[in-house]
Order: sequence, then C-alpha cells, then structure tokens
Amino acid sequence: MTTPPSHPGAERTDGSSVRIGALVPLTRPGWVGAGQHLLAGIELAVREVNTAGGIAGRPLELVVRDTAADPQRAAAAVEELAGLGVAALAGEYHSVVARAAATRADALGLPFLCSSAVLDALTEQPTQWVARHSPPQSRGWQVYADFLLAAGHSRIAVAAQPSVYWAAGTRILRDHLAPRGATVTELDMSAFDATAISDATAVCDELVDNRATVLLLLVGHPEPAVSIVKSVRRDQRLAEIMIGAPAGQPEFTEWATLLGDDSAAVPFLRYLPERLTPLGVRVGTALREQLAEAPSFVAFEGYDTIAVLADVLRTNGVDRAARTADSWPRVAVEGTRGQIRFSRMPGISVWQWAGTPIQVVDRDPADPGRFRILHAG
Repeated sequence: MTTPPSHPGAERTDGSSVRIGALVPLTRPGWVGAGQHLLAGIELAVREVNTAGGIAGRPLELVVRDTAADPQRAAAAVEELAGLGVAALAGEYHSVVARAAATRADALGLPFLCSSAVLDALTEQPTQWVARHSPPQSRGWQVYADFLLAAGHSRIAVAAQPSVYWAAGTRILRDHLAPRGATVTELDMSAFDATAISDATAVCDELVDNRATVLLLLVGHPEPAVSIVKSVRRDQRLAEIMIGAPAGQPEFTEWATLLGDDSAAVPFLRYLPERLTPLGVRVGTALREQLAEAPSFVAFEGYDTIAVLADVLRTNGVDRAARTADSWPRVAVEGTRGQIRFSRMPGISVWQWAGTPIQVVDRDPADPGRFRILHAG
C-alpha cells in the first residue's frame, strides 16, 4: 500500500529519480506516532537533499510503505520495493518488524539502513547488507538497568506481554541486575484485559506481594500500558512505586494526552545527546514546524538515515547495490546527534553505529511537557 499523495512522485517509473524505499508504521496496531515522526525526519532530509541538487543531479524520491507493525507485511513490502528498483531501504521502528525486513533485504541483496529498531539479532547471521543507527537493545537496556541501580532499586517487577522483543528486554535486565544483587520478577500480561477491574487489581496485588519498588512496562502502547499506569497510580498501597517504560512509550504526545499528570515521572530510554549538533538544532526547528510539536528522537533518526544514504549514494553511485553495502565501514557523516560511523560489534549481526547517544529521561511532574535527563550512558 502506497502512502497518499503527500509523497509526490513516489511511484514515478521514468528512471530519472533515485528511489529509496521507506518502511514506517502508519496505521494500527503499529505505533502511529512513532511512524509519523520517523517519516517526517525522512521526508525533511529528502527535501534538503533535492534542494542541494539531489544525487549526481537526479532527484531522490521515496516509495513509502506502511508496515502497520506486521512482520509479514514488511517482508512483502521489501520484496515489492526490490522489484521497483529502489537503491536502498530506510526506516522501521518496531524491532520484530525490522527483523523481518532485514532478513528479507539480506536475502535479496538490498541495502537497508534501519532507523530505529534495537533488537540485537536483526538477522540470524552476520550480513553486509544491513546497518543500523539506534543502539542494540543490550546496550540501551543495560544503561537503563544501571540507572535503576544508581537510584537504589533492587526489587524490580516487569509487566510483560509475549514478544521476542519484550523477552529479550527482560533477559537483558535480569542478566545485568542479578549479579548486582537485584531481583527481576516477571508478571505475565498475556491475558490482561484493560477493561477488567479484577485484572488491574491482580497486577497491583502482585506488586504489593513482591514488595517491588519499580514496575517496568514491557507492554504495548496505548493499551495495556495506559490502563496499567492508571491502576497503579490509583492504588494507595503503591504510592511509592516507580513506574518505568524503557521502550519509550512516554516520548510521544499521545502518552501525555491519555494520562495527563500520570504521564510524568515514568523514566524511559531515548537516543539523543545532551546537546544536538548545529545541524541537529536546525533540523529540530524545521521538524517542530513540520510536526506542529516537539520532534522526538525518532524524527532525528529518520533524518540521519537519509543523510547517510545520500552520502553513500553520492560517493558510490546508485547502480551497484553491492557498492552501497560495501561502504558501511567507510561512512563518516555528521548527523543531527553526532558523527555517524558504522563498525562490527560483538554479538550484533549488522553494521552498527557504536556511538549512539543514550539517555534515561522522564516527563517533569511540574510540567509534563518538559523532559528531564536522569541518566546518560
């Protein structure tokens, strides 16, 4: 499915353009807010590339496909985009979806620069075809675990739904925290009904019984995450418990809209430096105008993805995909969040930006529209 006419020329086939396939979640059950921010960053960068003369005088064009958080749909989109002759793929937010896209791109020999997914194993075996901006989950979630320890928490509960991504997150937390004397108790949310008072009460009872000082939300957004937060906040027995969301649910405006004051003081991971580069400051201003709200880190990831691909295509040409894949270790691009270089990291199957900035932040209880940096790694 092609996105609507807001992407002019996305299906042009006269050969005059250099085409990039963009994978983004734009409909439910995908995280639509993340998809909109990701696409905004991608589109802004494409406009700027074309204003600067395109790729060797040829305009850069997007062929956008909505993945809707569906791995099979993403894999089919990769097949279609390869058939349309795109020079490379960009995007995706959901880790499990990105894994399906990366696996198919690897099989087809199509370069894919993944913007925002963090699952360590994006492909089963090492590949030359895939690179990634966002940090691997093992690194980001260990930073989050260090934040919990520094804050004095040693009894952690995780409310987790069945998923490769959530299971990996739970394992990373447990492996990092257990040797340091902390416990991680898993609450199974597979049958949780957001409309059932009994289910919400059962979650709160388990937190009390386990004497947990932290509840981490390893669940979907908006539901059941929003319902769990409301239930815990209403329970006076849990007045002192901290709620956390390492996957980043509180980053987006929808979180604050749905939860109001309860949206604050929920620490999460985001991938921004303390200070953006001069490019990042300029891009941030443009994105704010485009989105009519403050851009998330996902929007900057989208912009940086196209900035890197444009540099690679200018340097290596667009006719040989293998040249693009071979160029990952030679990339040195000034992005919005720092200089981007790719390398091989132990246990990571794709080319990885090792210097991705990582922060633990929350919304300020005094002003939920403002973010506070609590920890950096």
